[in-house]
Amino acid sequence: MFTGIVEELGTVAAVLDQGDSLRLSITATTVLEDVKHGDSIAVNGCCLTVADTDAGTWTADVMQETLDKTSLAGVGPGDRVNLERAVTPQTRLGGHIVQGHVDGVGTILRREPSEHWEVVEISVPPELARYLVDKGSVAVDGVSLTVVTAGEQSFTISLIPETLARTTLGLRQPGERVNLEVDIIAKHVERLVTR
Repeated sequence: MFTGIVEELGTVAAVLDQGDSLRLSITATTVLEDVKHGDSIAVNGCCLTVADTDAGTWTADVMQETLDKTSLAGVGPGDRVNLERAVTPQTRLGGHIVQGHVDGVGTILRREPSEHWEVVEISVPPELARYLVDKGSVAVDGVSLTVVTAGEQSFTISLIPETLARTTLGLRQPGERVNLEVDIIAKHVERLVTR
């Protein structure tokens, strides 16, 4: 489990195409401080397992299911990625409950800069739109955010300077794809109510 509070921006060092999977190597500092093989690190909101570490770089295997359902299929060397270690019992839950299980991929539709923040509109797959509500939670590329307005085909978020500076959301441009994870509580409530 994660909180959606990005710890650092990592850089993709290498991508090894293995046919039905990728092996990603990512340079990092903070997330490697206490890492062990088998630990979970979210990469742009995708929970990946540490397979190897070596001098400021860690490696994870990305299976076909993850490539089919997330934007990780498009990453390449030099790309910046959001990184967050899994929570511990002592971790503050500063964001919201994030599983690291991406529900779908959206596209940045527009950005509207303001003096102190930026409004970003993101497309949402139709099957996920029902889980988004005004002032509800959503994870975009693993970043815990509050929905400003929720529509049938898109939603908006407001990004503060801290988020713009410390996450990939400050870099993403219209047309780029982002990973979306909707609120797990909303999905559970729907399942219970519809039975």
